[in-house]
Amino acid sequence: MTDDTAELFCPLEFRYGRAEVREIFSRAARLERALKVEAALAESEADAGLVPRADAAAIGRAANLTAVSLARVDELERTTRHDVMAIALALAEAAGPSGRWVHFGATSADITETASALELRRCVELLRTDLTELATTLAALARRHRATPEVARTHGQQGVPFSFGYKMAVAAAEVARHRRRLDELAPRLLVGKVAGAVGTGAGFAGKGPEVEAGVMHRLDLRAEEAPSQIVGRDRLAELAGFLALVASTAERLATEVRNLQRTEIGEVAEPFDRTGQVGSSTMAQKRNPIVTENVTSLARFVRALAPVPLENMVQWHERDLANSANERIVVPHAIVLTDDLLTKLTEVFAGLEVDAGRMRSALDGSAGAVMSENLMLALTRHGLARAEAHATVRRLALEGGTGPSLATRVRNDPAVRQLLPPEEIERALDPAPYVQAAAEKTDRILARLDDELRG
Repeated sequence: MTDDTAELFCPLEFRYGRAEVREIFSRAARLERALKVEAALAESEADAGLVPRADAAAIGRAANLTAVSLARVDELERTTRHDVMAIALALAEAAGPSGRWVHFGATSADITETASALELRRCVELLRTDLTELATTLAALARRHRATPEVARTHGQQGVPFSFGYKMAVAAAEVARHRRRLDELAPRLLVGKVAGAVGTGAGFAGKGPEVEAGVMHRLDLRAEEAPSQIVGRDRLAELAGFLALVASTAERLATEVRNLQRTEIGEVAEPFDRTGQVGSSTMAQKRNPIVTENVTSLARFVRALAPVPLENMVQWHERDLANSANERIVVPHAIVLTDDLLTKLTEVFAGLEVDAGRMRSALDGSAGAVMSENLMLALTRHGLARAEAHATVRRLALEGGTGPSLATRVRNDPAVRQLLPPEEIERALDPAPYVQAAAEKTDRILARLDDELRG
């Protein structure tokens, strides 16, 4: 551990998350946003005739990290034991005589909630980019392998043939749905509030709507339509639920890679730096899926955070502070880690090693078993009731033991040969039509996604 990290406590500070996302939640960035809201408040109050124009301008000039330092805010908070009051006092000092108008008519939540909306807007932009890049990467992989034969598995068992590209197209469509969800929830999430003590705006001398509209216009935000002292916590609860959904998709995709990378399957593998990367400190042959395991671990934590904002929806009367402390932890962690796992997944799928030969071997190695559905349908088309056709194929599939393959038993079975000529049996055992159907459906999915992801 270096000297710089010796005092760090949370792994989020030095191990997980991208620096540019962590920076959004830094103390300096949060102070700067609060000062920006205070400046917009003073300017809007000047427009409404509540604050002298020159004083509002002086407050605006002082509302920056050069004039208002974190050190001074911290010093004042040690005395006031109130974070927003400390900011207001520090800004008032920096504004000189004009400081008498700082925070006029406002309550603390007007500043913190509106600053939070600015913070979340940047987060939404980043998450939307993350989802776009992951969906685009998956779509490219789907297009490349639209007709690469692979056996589909249900209940962990081989099912029927399809294509690896179709598997990736399904994943891309799921990620794209999350991007749509984000676009839908963003207008509900990105709202501020400048409405005073309990949300009525009474402290603005009849100019409350005008002042709030001015602040929101300056900050390019919407106003909470029905605030109490705070913005409704259903908004953050919806965000937390959305992040939990994204995390579940991320874990699903990570688990797929981990399973397909198992030695016994070996159909895909994470990128691996053969020049220096180590899989195990003792088992030198190991090539572990460490990135997708990491994604799985982080996804579980993001999901575990989702219930907390639901609890925060329950407030005493017009507000309490029971939500405040945990939101300072939950919101940054959930967003930083969701961004982290999405960007890691994009890197995995961008460099995914796909072994089409192993996929084909698994298909061929079933010796016709994966074509049992097609055989059943062929028997039905040629005269058997579907239930009887199913029973026939089931009998052939289960009676073999260690004997001949299903394909051989099908070719030699009198009941099958009575209904199906040899060429029909061979067609029924051919996986190509199934793979072609998967490829064509992959194309249809990608055609729609291409248009959507460009927007």
